[in-house]
Amino acid sequence: MPKSSSKELPAELRYIQYEHSLEKQYLPSIRALISKDLSEPYSIYVYRYFLYQWGDLCFMALDPSIPLSPSTTPPLHGILISKLEMHSSHSPPTLRGYIAMLAVSSSFRGRGIATKLVKLAIDAMAARGADEIVLETEEGNVAAMRLYEQLGFVGVAFKEGGGDERI
Repeated sequence: MPKSSSKELPAELRYIQYEHSLEKQYLPSIRALISKDLSEPYSIYVYRYFLYQWGDLCFMALDPSIPLSPSTTPPLHGILISKLEMHSSHSPPTLRGYIAMLAVSSSFRGRGIATKLVKLAIDAMAARGADEIVLETEEGNVAAMRLYEQLGFVGVAFKEGGGDERI
């Protein structure tokens, strides 16, 4: 039996850009959601590294039925964390966007949330002049590979080391 039916889920989520003022409300939820889905454990310092420097390139999908205020915290159903910085391995150097983490609550998958979050990040990076956008995913993560291919990403290389192959 499914945990929840589509009738119980909000029809449309609220997508917002991360702001530093939301850390106390959302960092625990962000860490919990990402730790459920991604194979690498991240310390709080990794999250802060991205969120403090590139919070404007990080996006959240929230339940719209609860207003966002200092006293209320709508449930987090999706998160994308990314960054944009100069990459000097090319000549000339490029402004490279990097999608570091993407996670969607299991009960909300298949509803276009990840696609929307990635598109928001791509648009934000493009507006800031990104020359390229890269990411990594585990080779066996078929859903992620399909999502990124549908959004125009191309598999380039496999990295070996640490046990998992990534593309």
